[in-house]
Amino acid sequence: MKLGTLKISRPVFLAPLSGITDSVFRLVAKEFGAGLVYTEMISADGLLHGGAKTYQLMDFKEAERPIGAQLYGSRPEILAQAARLVAERRPDLIDLNFGCPSRKVVGRNGGAAVLKNLTLLEQILRAVVQATDLPVTAKIRSGWDGNSEVAEEVALICQALGIAAITVHPRSRQEGFSGRANWDLIRRVKARVKIPVIGNGDVRTPEDGLRMFEETGCDAIMIGRGALGNPWLFGQILARLEGSNREALPSLDQRIALCLRHTRELVAKRGEFSGLRQMRKHFGWYTKGFPGGARLRATLVHLESLQQVTEVFRDYRGVWEERRRHLMIATEDIQHDNIL
Repeated sequence: MKLGTLKISRPVFLAPLSGITDSVFRLVAKEFGAGLVYTEMISADGLLHGGAKTYQLMDFKEAERPIGAQLYGSRPEILAQAARLVAERRPDLIDLNFGCPSRKVVGRNGGAAVLKNLTLLEQILRAVVQATDLPVTAKIRSGWDGNSEVAEEVALICQALGIAAITVHPRSRQEGFSGRANWDLIRRVKARVKIPVIGNGDVRTPEDGLRMFEETGCDAIMIGRGALGNPWLFGQILARLEGSNREALPSLDQRIALCLRHTRELVAKRGEFSGLRQMRKHFGWYTKGFPGGARLRATLVHLESLQQVTEVFRDYRGVWEERRRHLMIATEDIQHDNIL
């Protein structure tokens, strides 16, 4: 797959998620098979105002390549200036967000709000493409609401203005993340344009990923919520694409080990106070489906040190190993009695 001059070998990408897809998480996703990752969403206005936290969102490591920097805003000239600032860091591409449904973003006429004004969208695309030599991509929703589906029209505008690829999340802003993503819209967009189309929405299992490729004909898929606590999903989908089921489900021990590693790396980057607070949401995702998981999560979110986290997981593992051992013994006894 090519995005401009950029070649990408693995067509399964990690979506940009504000407050979540920091450098630590992106490196985890890359390790488990993500072919492309993105920075968290960056405010063009924030960059020009020189906010230190906003500037930090542009930071990435070489091991994260290929990586895209995602920008949002509503003023073409500001987005063009922001694109020049981002290009100085030399990410592999710049992605423009026209899909974020959050009130904070659309309240400033950014994200999905731009889909209500296609003249403005066209001005933004033209300004950013002219401002940088990097490939420029765009991420959109179906439209503002169910009565204003514009995805196909936007895709044609993107193609005409030199956009390298378009990501389609087939829900309207009004729908948010409710209901079911209408994958048929991805198929229709793909049929209308020659540039690569990336499908996004409701990919939570390897089977979902394979089905999205088959049903829509998209060139790649972008995974957001489905990868939270489950980065194994990238490799599992790649295996399905190769006709293999060799990527088995991770064991409880593997999930605990990765959660602990993620915690250590986040604490090393942010310090214990900030790192553990950032990890609280990840604790919930990594331990989803664990036996006794609710009680474990209630404990983890109140811990104040990495050592405490390590000890809690060690004790939890010990308790469930003991219960599993007793269960195996009981099962063997039942089987023995049945034989007799």
